[in-house]
Amino acid sequence: MAEQQQFYLLLGNLMSPDNNVRKQAEETYDNIPGQNKITFLLQAVRDASAAEEVCTRIVTISVVLNFPGIFGNQQQHYMEVIKRMLVQCMQDQANPQIRTLAARAAASFVLSNESNTALLKHFSDLLPGILQAVNESCYQGDDSVLKSLVEIADTAPKYLRPNLEETLQLCLRLCADTNLTNMQRQLALEVIVTLSETAAAMLRKHTAIVAQSVPQMLAMMVDLEDDDEWAMADELEDEDFDSNAVAGESALDRIACGLGGKIILPMIKQHIMQMLQNPDWKYRHAGLMALSAIGEGCHQQMEAILQEIVSFVLLFCSDPHPRVRYAACNAIGQMATDFAPTFQKKFHDKVISALLQTMEDQSNPRVQAHAAAALINFTEDCPKSLLILYLDNLVQHLHVIMVAKLQEVTLALTVSRVRVAAAESMPLLLECARVRGPEYLTQMWHFMCDALIKAIGTEPDSDVLSEIMHSFAKCIELMGDGCLNSEHFEELGGILKGKLEEHFKNQELRQAKRQDEDYDEQVEETLQDEDENDVYILTKVSDILHSVFSSYKEKVLPWFEQLLQLIVQLICPNRPWADRQWGLCIFDDVVEHCSPSSFKYAEYFLRPMIQSLCDTSPEVRQAAAYGVGVMAQFGGESYRPFCTEALPLLVRVIQAADSRSKENVNATENCVSAVGKLMRFRPECVNVNEVLPHWLSWLPLKEDKEEAVHTFDFLCDLIESNNPIVLGPENANLPKIFFIIADGVSNESIKSEDACSKRLANVIRQVQTSAGLWTQCISTLNETQQKAIQDLLSTA
Repeated sequence: MAEQQQFYLLLGNLMSPDNNVRKQAEETYDNIPGQNKITFLLQAVRDASAAEEVCTRIVTISVVLNFPGIFGNQQQHYMEVIKRMLVQCMQDQANPQIRTLAARAAASFVLSNESNTALLKHFSDLLPGILQAVNESCYQGDDSVLKSLVEIADTAPKYLRPNLEETLQLCLRLCADTNLTNMQRQLALEVIVTLSETAAAMLRKHTAIVAQSVPQMLAMMVDLEDDDEWAMADELEDEDFDSNAVAGESALDRIACGLGGKIILPMIKQHIMQMLQNPDWKYRHAGLMALSAIGEGCHQQMEAILQEIVSFVLLFCSDPHPRVRYAACNAIGQMATDFAPTFQKKFHDKVISALLQTMEDQSNPRVQAHAAAALINFTEDCPKSLLILYLDNLVQHLHVIMVAKLQEVTLALTVSRVRVAAAESMPLLLECARVRGPEYLTQMWHFMCDALIKAIGTEPDSDVLSEIMHSFAKCIELMGDGCLNSEHFEELGGILKGKLEEHFKNQELRQAKRQDEDYDEQVEETLQDEDENDVYILTKVSDILHSVFSSYKEKVLPWFEQLLQLIVQLICPNRPWADRQWGLCIFDDVVEHCSPSSFKYAEYFLRPMIQSLCDTSPEVRQAAAYGVGVMAQFGGESYRPFCTEALPLLVRVIQAADSRSKENVNATENCVSAVGKLMRFRPECVNVNEVLPHWLSWLPLKEDKEEAVHTFDFLCDLIESNNPIVLGPENANLPKIFFIIADGVSNESIKSEDACSKRLANVIRQVQTSAGLWTQCISTLNETQQKAIQDLLSTA
C-alpha cells in the first residue's frame, strides 16, 4: 500500500507545473520496471479514490495506448472505466496533447478488438472524438491519429458506419487542403480508398462523397515537376514512389476496382476529356495515366466506348511533350492487356503504326522503351493471322533497336530495374535470339536469371508479375537443361512455394468476405476479379514448372518435392475447378517429362486424375484426359492398370449428348486423343478391333490443334500398315478417310509444317493412281474440302 501511495504521488508530480519536479518524476516513472508499472496502473484504475483527473490521464496514455489488451479476461469488468477514461481525456480542452494521445488510445483499443462486434458498437460514440482529434492533430503537424484512422478503415471498417458521412467529409477536406503535407493529404485519401476495398458495399451508399474525391485524385496526378533528365533516366527516383502523382494514380486504380465501373466511369470520364485538351502537359499526362489506371476496374463500361477512347489516345503518341507520349504508350499497353483480343482485332493497323513510330524516338530512350513494352503487350494476344501482316516490319525494328540497346540494357538491368524493365527487355532479347541464334543470350543468361528470380519474389503488381513469370518460363525453354544453377533452384523453390501458399490464403479470405453482412452483388464482382488474378498467377506458376520439367526431366523431382503437398492440395475434390485444372496440369507434366520415375507419386494424383475424367468442369476433364494420354505414351508399365480403367470413362465423356457443345468440345477432343494414344502405345489395355471403328467416327479434331496432330500421326500409322479395320474391305473406308483429312486441313488442324502432312499427302497420291477410286473419294467432298486436298498436295 505504501508503494501504491507513492505511485499516486508520482503521478501527481508528472503533471506538476514546476519543470524540475516534473522532470524528476518522469525519470523516476521511466525507471520503474514494466511489470511493476502495469500493476500500479491497474490498481489506479480499480481504486476509485485515486481516479483523479491526473491519474485518468496517465492511465489512458500509458495503458490503453501501449497495451490495449492488458486487461485480458477482465476487460469486460473494466469496460465502462476504460470508456469513461477515454471520453474524459478526449474532452480535455486545456491539453491538446492529451486529446491526441487519448484518440490514439481509443483507436488502438478498437483495433485490438476488431472482431468484437458488441464492443465496437458500445464504443461507437468515441468516434466523433477520434475524428476531432484527427482534424486538430493534422494542423499541429502530427499525423499519428490519421494513421490510426487508416488502420481502422483497413481492419475494422464497420466501426466507422455510424459516422461514415462525417468520416468521409473530414478526409475529403483534409485531402483537398494544400496547406497540409503531401503525406497527410495522401493518408486522408487512403481512408476513402481503403474503404472502397474493405467496405465497398458500405461506401456505395455515399457516392456523392466518392464523386468529390475523384477530382482530388486527378489533382494529385497533375502534381508533377519538370525534369530535364527524365527522358534519359533509367528508373524512377525513390521519392517518386511517395509523390502525389503516384499516390493519386494508385488511388484511382484501387477505387475503380473497389467500387466498379458503373459508379466510377461516369464520375471521371468528363474530367479526363477536359484534362486531355489542356495546354499544360501535366494535365494531358495525368489524363492519359488516369485512363490506364481505371481500365481494370471499369473494363466492361470502357469496352462499350473503346473506339472513341483509342482514337483519342493515339493522337497523343505524337504529342510535343515526351512525358505525354510516354503516358500514351502506357495507356495503349494497358488497354492491349485489359481489352484483349478485341482491342487487337479492331485497332491493329493504327496501334502498331503509332507504336513503331514512337519507338524511333532515339532522343528519348525512356519513351522508346515504353513504346516497345506497349508493343509487346499488344502482340501477346494478337491473333497470328493479323500479326503476320506486320511481322517483317516488327522484327526489323526490334532487331535494329536491340543491336543499339543491348549493351545499355545489359549494364543497366539490376534487380531494382527488373520491375520497371523486365517486361520490356526480356521479350526483345528473346526476339533477338530468334533472329540471331540462342548463343546470343548465353553470355548474359545467368545475370538475367538472377534478376528475374528476384523480381518474381519482390511482390510487384499482378500484371508485372505475370509478365516476369512468363518471360522467365520462356528463357528456361530457350536455354534448356543447365540454365539454372543450384542457387537459382533454391530461391525459385521458395518463391513458388510462397505463391501457392498465398493463393490458398487469398481464397480463404474471399470466402470469409462472402459471409459478411455487407456482402452484395458488387462485392461478389470484386471477389471474382480477385479470384481471376490469383488464378492467372497460378497459371504462370504452372508455366514455370512446365518449363523446368521439360528442360530437366526426372532430375528435377527431388527439388519438386518441396512443392508436392501444395500441388496435391490443389487437386482435392473440394477445391475450385481452376485449382484442380492447374494442379492436374502440373502432374500431367510430371508424367510426361519424368516417367517412369513419376510413378512414385502415383498415390497422390492417379485416383483424383481418374475421377476427374467425369468432372462437371470441362477444363478439369480436359486436364485429366490429357494426363491419361501422356500416361499411355510415356508412363511405362506401372500405369497399365490405370490405362485400362480410364478407357470406359473416356468413351462415356465422348459419347455424351452435349460432348461437342462449345464449352465441352476441347475436353472431348482430349478424350478422343487419349483413346488414340491408348490404342497406339498401350494396345494391351484396349480391345483395338472393337474401339477403332468408333475412334474413326470421332475424327477429325477441330479445336485442339496439338492433339489433332497426334490423332493424324496415328491415322497415318494405321493406313501405312494397311490396317483392315481402317481401310475397310476393298478400301471401302477411303472416302471417309478423305473426308477426315480434308476436314482437318480446311480447319487448320493439319498444317504444312506438321510431319504427318507429308504422310497424308502420300496417301492421297496413292489414291490418285486409281482414277475410279479418286473420283469416288473426291466426289464426297464439298468445294472447300476439295480445295484443302489440293492445297495439301501442293505444299506437303
